[in-house]
Amino acid sequence: MSFSEDVKTARTQLKLSQMAFAKELNICFSSLNRWENGKTTPHPLVKEVFYSYCKRKGVKFEERK
Repeated sequence: MSFSEDVKTARTQLKLSQMAFAKELNICFSSLNRWENGKTTPHPLVKEVFYSYCKRKGVKFEERK
């Protein structure tokens, strides 16, 4: 699963729109949209914050092979 897939998985599990999810993560909508569409990926430290947020919210990701 790629980072863009993880973003979409987290957003759908939390039942949030892209706008609402961006607000939750304290980022702009366009950044989240680019992440989810695979156009860009954030800095590794930002990824850590994202995955930490997901863990706190109980988001489950598929196992990576």
